[in-house]
This record gives sequence, structure tokens and C-alpha cells, in this order.
Amino acid sequence: MSGDKRSPSADQLVQYAKESKPSTLTTGHGAPVDNKVDSLTAGPQGPMMLQDITFLDEMAHFDRERIPERVVHAKGAGAFGYFEVTHDISNYCKADVFSKIGKKTPIAVRFSTVGGESGSADTVRDPRGFAVKFYTDDGIWDLVGNNTPIFFIRDPLMFPSFIHTQKRNPKTHLKDPDMFWDFISLRPETTHQVSFLFSDRGIPDGYRHMNGYGSHTFKLVNKDGSAVYCKFHYKTDQKIKCLLPPEADKVASSNPDYGIQDLYDNIHNENYPTWSMSIQIMTYEQAEKFLFNPFDLTKIWPQKDYPLIPVGKLTLNRNPTNYFAEVEQIAFSPSHMVPGIEPSPDKMLQGRLFSYSDTHRHRLGPNHLQIPVNCPFSSRISNYQRDGFMTVTANQSGAPNYYPNSFSGPEVKPEVAISPIKITVPDVARYNSANEDNFTQTGIFYRKVLTPVERQRLVENIAGHLKNAAAFIQKRAVGNFKQADIEYGSKIEELLARPKTTSSL
Repeated sequence: MSGDKRSPSADQLVQYAKESKPSTLTTGHGAPVDNKVDSLTAGPQGPMMLQDITFLDEMAHFDRERIPERVVHAKGAGAFGYFEVTHDISNYCKADVFSKIGKKTPIAVRFSTVGGESGSADTVRDPRGFAVKFYTDDGIWDLVGNNTPIFFIRDPLMFPSFIHTQKRNPKTHLKDPDMFWDFISLRPETTHQVSFLFSDRGIPDGYRHMNGYGSHTFKLVNKDGSAVYCKFHYKTDQKIKCLLPPEADKVASSNPDYGIQDLYDNIHNENYPTWSMSIQIMTYEQAEKFLFNPFDLTKIWPQKDYPLIPVGKLTLNRNPTNYFAEVEQIAFSPSHMVPGIEPSPDKMLQGRLFSYSDTHRHRLGPNHLQIPVNCPFSSRISNYQRDGFMTVTANQSGAPNYYPNSFSGPEVKPEVAISPIKITVPDVARYNSANEDNFTQTGIFYRKVLTPVERQRLVENIAGHLKNAAAFIQKRAVGNFKQADIEYGSKIEELLARPKTTSSL
């Protein structure tokens, strides 16, 4: 037998046995079970009896163990910890979570890949979800973002089509390069995010070594009612670390759950990962004069013009006690905001305000916020919502369930609630945003952010994937990259023109 020490995740059951004693086996309704290996039958050869309550209880639950998989972000890891304020930003935001230096707020974080199914590998080239749930004294605040400050599209109406191209061909049930690159090349606003995706940062080395971003533009309101626009950043204190494709492929074949295991083992060993949170601020006046649409999710705010302002630190120091209960059932929604934090006109954010909660009502039911991991336990829920599947609380007891009423039902308090700042709304129309500047920032990313070696790997990664698409799609995609930077597109074109080599046996 090997004397090698096993990892904490591999040793989980051994550790449980050391800390626990066997309890009495029961059914789901709590009755002791007399036999767990033999069905109740009429004679030794059967048939089975309908009165075998132990079997019926076991199978009826087993048949319902799985809930619908997330449409996106299906594969993920979760952990718990706290957020601590290190710098005062009360002049920008009245949210209680930022009320004073040293204030700690419990948090839950879920990291994820985006396009793959729940059994996919953690080391694929894919954006990573970075969702943070703050259990604040004023309710739940969900900051639901990615490990990139940008996204592929700027209008939520395009989102279902975009996700379909990242999934499987509906006939072959295979990943389809034509689907991927056809959409990408037809929607030039994707060029910025695609460049980020195929750079070295497209494959993070686990979840501890990547940054997180709220990505969207939000609105912060202070106690005087003054508002500014804001972007949230959390930079890893473990330093950025990425995997190159050969190593990522090797890890995918040997340990497809590499990211989940790395996070679990490090937290178990008290090597707690941390991230430093900062914000960027833009005034209304600056937004009016901004070179681009400040609410365009395909673009960043340059940090030289809108520098990072430090806010606090996120620390993860507890693993889930049960994956299904605390990670598979955790439900984030950008619509979960608290007084002092509000949505901006960002179209993608506006679309997500509906779609996330709608998804959770489908996956987990109308009372998913009563599930312990989703419950706003630091504040009291008092409203006029009642009943529905899986109501597991006292259902607000005998309080009136209609408004207005004369019987001490909850009352509106505008002075402490979210009170949107009024804006002037232009005429309603379907405004075409496809032809906004799609390439300037991509060119800057290629020329000024990446080193020469990183630029070469970027074009090789793109060409290696794009070569599998139809020739006319390749040509259109190269045209987009050339508009960002002529060298960028030309190098991809050159690699695509090389004859395919075949290995001889």
C-alpha cells in the first residue's frame, strides 16, 4: 500500500467517519428502517409487495434527485466567507454593506465555466462565472459577474442565440465550429471578448488565480440622494495564473474537476483565497461626454481615466457542507440589490434582471429564496407573498396577505428603500447598436496589453480553432480581426493559409 498522503477532498469520507458515529437509519418521514438490502417479497423469489414502504420511499426520492441543470454556468464550485470594508466609500454609496471600515458581511461565492455541461472539464477555454452573494443587513445583494470585464454582446435579445452557438448542434449533438464562428463573425461586437477568451487568460489555473468583475455598469446612491455610475472589480491576491493549452488538455484528461478540487483542498488546508475589491466611478456629466456608450458591456472604462478606488477584501474560509444543498441550489440574480445600489441603463443588465430570477423559479420553484443558502438571514422578510411549492417557513403566520390593510401589515418606507433616480426617457424604439465602435478597444488590447509572446499565442489559438469553420466564415472573421489591428488579422490569415498536415503512421 502507498504511504502517500491523500488530498483533503479525497479523504473527506475518512474524516467524516473520524468525527461521527453511525445513527439509526430511517425513512424520509423519520421511521427506523429494519432492512436496507432486501426488498419485501411474497416468498424468496418474489413478486415484490406494494407495502414495502422502505423501497417506495427510497425509489420515489431517487427518481427525483436531479433538478434541471443550469442552461449556462452548469459546472461550478462554491465556497463561503466574508467581505470586509477596508476603505470608506460612503460619499458614493449608502449601502449598509459599506457603512464603516472594518464591517464584515457574510458572503457565498460560486465559480463556474459557462458553456459546458455539469460533467465538463474545468480547464476548457471558456469565460468563468464569478458570482458573489452578500448576506447584508438590508437583504441579499448578488453581484453576478465573470472573470472578464467585458462580454460578447451588448443587447440581451441576442443572448439566447449566442448561447446556442456555444452549446451543441441540435442535429449532431456535437460542438460545431461553424455555429460558433458564424455568429462571432456576423456580430463584430464580439471581437473584444473573443480576443480576451483566446488569450492566455482564457484558461485560468483554477478559480483562485483569476480576477472577478461585476462587468456591468451599476448606479451608486449616497445618503444625500446623489448618484454616480460604477463598475466593480475584485483582483486576486493569489496573482493571475493561467494554463497553456497543452497543460490544460493534460489536466482535463487526468482530473476534469481540477478547479473544484483546488478550491476545496486549499480552503480545507486553511490557505484561504482572497480578492481585493475596487470600484471605478463615473459621474453623470462624464457619462454624457464619454467617448463610447458607457453602458456598453463589450467595452471597458480605461483605468487611466477612471482609476480603481479600493473598497474591501473578500475572503473564502469555509467549504460547502453539502454540494447540492449549498452550491447546486444557490441562486444568484442581478435583480437582488439593496438600498444604495441600483441598475444603470446597461441593456444587458436590464435583461438579466428578469432572466436570472425567472430561471430560478423554473429550477428551484417560486420559494427558492426560502432555501437556507439563498435566504436573506441577516434581514427579516415581510411582504404580501404567500404559498406556492415548497413553502417551508411559517408562511408569515397570520399577517395579512393583502395591501393596503388596517391590521398591522408591513408598510412602505421610502426613506430606507431603493428609490431610483429619475432620468429622462427618449422615444421608445428598437435602436440598432450593431455598428457602434466594435474594434478600437480590441486593437488597444492586442497592441498595448499583450506582450509579443502573448500576441503570438493569441493568433495561434484563434487560428487553431477557426480553421475548423467553413472557409467563407474564416474570411469574414479575419476581416473583423483586421479592423481591430491589421497585423492581428493578417497573422491569423497567414496561419489559416498554411496547408493542413497529417501524421503518418
